[in-house]
Formats: sequence, C-alpha cells, structure tokens
Amino acid sequence: MTGNDAASPDTALEPFTLEELLDALAEFHAEPLPPESDLPEPLTVLKHRSEAEFSACRSLLTGDEDVERLDALKVWLDQEFDRLAPIIEVRKDRLRPSRWYMEYSDVRLCDNGRLVVAQSAAQDPKPFDYPEMADPGHDLASLRVELELRGEMTLSHQALDGYLRRSGDYELARILSLLQVIESMAGMRRALQRRQVSGQERPSLMAETMNSFRRYLTLAERHAEFRFPPLVIGVGVSGSGKSRFTRTLVGRQGAVRLSSDVQRLVLHGFNPQQGSDDLPVDIYTREATDKTYQRLAACAGILLDAGYMVCVDGTFLERKQRELLRWQAEARGLPVLLVSFEADDETLRRRISKRAVRNERDESLSLAVLAAQQDAFEDFTDEERLHLVRLDSTADNAAETLASLIEEHIRVL
Repeated sequence: MTGNDAASPDTALEPFTLEELLDALAEFHAEPLPPESDLPEPLTVLKHRSEAEFSACRSLLTGDEDVERLDALKVWLDQEFDRLAPIIEVRKDRLRPSRWYMEYSDVRLCDNGRLVVAQSAAQDPKPFDYPEMADPGHDLASLRVELELRGEMTLSHQALDGYLRRSGDYELARILSLLQVIESMAGMRRALQRRQVSGQERPSLMAETMNSFRRYLTLAERHAEFRFPPLVIGVGVSGSGKSRFTRTLVGRQGAVRLSSDVQRLVLHGFNPQQGSDDLPVDIYTREATDKTYQRLAACAGILLDAGYMVCVDGTFLERKQRELLRWQAEARGLPVLLVSFEADDETLRRRISKRAVRNERDESLSLAVLAAQQDAFEDFTDEERLHLVRLDSTADNAAETLASLIEEHIRVL
C-alpha cells in the first residue's frame, strides 16, 4: 500500500511525504457529510475541548510556575473565544465526524528519507473524551504542533501554505492559532499522563515527560503571541523568476504564498493542482483578471488579520492591481514591500522558451504573451518606490538577497 491508501488493522501505511500527507488531508476534509448529519454548535464544541484539555492538565500539575503559565494561557484562550466567536460559528458546515489522524493512527511522515513524525507518538496514554464533531483545522494544527516541537519549522511553514492552497480554506487561518494552542495543550496532557502512568519507579522518565510538557507549553505560548506580519508583493512578467523565489519565502520565513495562477483556477472551479493546460474556458478575460486580483486581496487580508506573513505572486502589470494589494497591509497599519523581479530580455526569452518546451506549449505564443506583458506594464509611481526593491533574479545569491531585503526593509524578526 502507499501513503494514500486507507489503513486496515493488519496493514501498516507506508511513510508519507509532506505533499502526500497534505493531499490526503485536503481530500479527506472535502468529503461531504451525509445529508442527515446533525451538526452541533462549533463554539460549544471547541470550548468543551479546550476546557477538557485545560482541566486535565491543571489536575496533574503541582509546580507553581507551571500552574501560573498554564493559567495565563487559559486567560488568553477565553479572550480568543470571545473575539473569534462569530468566525467559529460560521464554520459550522465544515465540522466533520472524525479527525484524519485518528482514522490513520499509524501514519509516519518522512522527509528526504528521514523519519520526522510518527503519529503513534501523539496517541493518548489514557482515554480522552474527544467531541464527536471537530473543525478540520485541528488536523493541520496538530501536524504543525508536532513538527514545530521537533524543530521542523520549514516543514511546518510548508504544511500551512500547502494545506491552505489545496483546501482553499483561508478563513481557517483566523482560528488556527487558537487550534494550535489547544493541540499544544493536548500534547501537555499526554506528557503529564505518561508521567502519571510511570509512577515514582522511573525518575528519569518522569523528568523526560516534564521536559516534554514544558516544550509543549512554550510552543503554546509562542502561538499565543501577537504578530505584526508584513505583506510582500512579488511583481514581474513571465519568466522573471518571481514564482521560484517567492516559494523560498514559505519555508525560509513562514510566509503564506498567494499565487494569481492558483487563485485564477480556483475562481473558475478548477483544481489548482492540475495546472491550466487545455482548459475548456478562457480564464484570462478582463473580468476574470479583475476577479483574480480581488480574490488575492481578500485572501491576503484574511491572512494578515490572522497574523501570517503573506507573499503574493502575480504579474501586477497595472498600478491599480498593486494598489489593491498594498492597501490590504496599509489599512491595517502593517508593513508592505514591493519586490520587482527582473532579468535581461535574453534571459526572459530563454526561460519562456524552455518552459514552453517542457510543458509542450507553443513557443511562439508564449513569447508573444511575454512581449504583451512587457508592453502593458505600468511603471511604478513615486509613492510605490517608497516600498520598492528591485531584485536581479539572474544573480547567484538572489535568494539570499531577497531574504535580507525583506529583513532590512520590513524588519522580519
């Protein structure tokens, strides 16, 4: 069996790559509920889970400092429930009767041949009363918590970006920090329960479990911190390298990448994983382009509100398109950076020709599109230049230069 096959009691799953795991999660969460499903109130469900995790941890703690830190986390949770109540309630139709990683408890995640996470490590030492229905975001939250606990920040960033792109559920970002704190508390509870099960006979195991508890607690506190995220707008014609370099910001700096190509496909009901070749309709009309940039702006606003750095990848030939996105950050008092990805004409044509051959497209038509984009590009205004940096994408150190430019101009910490 492969990582995408269902598990049976007698058959262990082969290890997943992160891409396979995200495909499986998005597919599992997209399955429709039976018509007769009776859905509970999502706020009630989530509060019940949070209270149960907190109470279990609180009852097993003895150290004053640990108790104080946990109580402070509870205050934050209560405030977040009040703030996010309307957003949680509108996600009622997204509730699912099961969680993916409970259905597939023997999942193993590998990266380049090394075992990163074995889901069995997150199993409950003692039975726990989970709600019958749950927001699918718990699966992503749990995955990110386990990755970050192991120091796999790049994979955690890629998991967030990849899941949102596959599911299209960008609204999930608004409550993801809340879910990650709750899943971190679940990790705390399991650690404390293991200590309780071990008793006094194995002091080394007791010390290990308390260390695990505090690592989960520290992780929860980090997810509860206020964030001041920047918006990076990647501008450039086809072949300028913007897509390749903006992808590096996902794993390197934790950005969520919004691609105009992906959102254009989504708006027309197509699966962005399948690409844009041989589509039955023209998705590049004036109306379609306007809607695409409106969609990019809406998603960027949601992510910025949720505290996530956003990197938008599009040609942005028109000033009004750039202004629409720039306003999403400026209206929120957040930093914004325009990055113009540039290359000489010979390099652009060579890249476009190579891409056309690789994708079995008409080379002359692809070059004509490039020429049309170059003619249509509206130069940056004086106001835009206040936020603008130009990046030579042909330079050997272009990726490092991009990262340092962002850190310098937006002060990403």
